[in-house]
Amino acid sequence: MNLFQQAHWVLVVVNDERGHPCYFVPQMPKPKHTDILGMVNQKIVAEGETLPVVRLKDGSPVQTGTVAAMLFNIRQFDQGARGEIEKELELAVPTLFKVGLFELFTPEEWIAGSSPGRKFVGQKAIDFRKSQKL
Repeated sequence: MNLFQQAHWVLVVVNDERGHPCYFVPQMPKPKHTDILGMVNQKIVAEGETLPVVRLKDGSPVQTGTVAAMLFNIRQFDQGARGEIEKELELAVPTLFKVGLFELFTPEEWIAGSSPGRKFVGQKAIDFRKSQKL
């Protein structure tokens, strides 16, 4: 088996039973809870619509709509909703890291704001970062 790496992709070459080369790009692991986020994120789209999982340049799949659903849930949190909203916000954190949201605004910047929902997401991001040693 040969591996060729360039930028953000890996090409794997293996020979089949007849010795012919076969090429494929291996699946990258999904951020935690991607499948559940697909259901959570349905709250922001019209009935009958679905949000796809897309593949980033590094090959990892992520659920679309996660940022929009997070913003919706932060508004709900700020209005006093807890319980399921907290779980949904926490589920989004690994994907938010994967798409670079916390490079744009650090978890500490999220906590520094006046929104209780933003503070909650920022703290969950810090907890996740520590658990993953990011």
